Amino acid sequence: MPTVLRWNGYRFYFFSNEGAEPAHIHIDKAGCTAKFWLADSRLARNVGFSNREVAELSDKVREQSAAFQEAWLGYFGD
Repeated sequence: MPTVLRWNGYRFYFFSNEGAEPAHIHIDKAGCTAKFWLADSRLARNVGFSNREVAELSDKVREQSAAFQEAWLGYFGD
């Protein structure tokens, strides 16, 4: 599971076996987890994060989208 970013206690990462899915990022903190699609920074799944945290994470995913997509392509290829 390559970690792409650690920020404010959040861990942003990929699962190693998910290259067949569209590009996305997983985010974990304190037993909560979320998944965002990178193409449009849209929330795919949320377990436990508050609405405020999801909004903050969505902003961070948008801000880092190019870097996350580059990391995805570097790890999984085209």
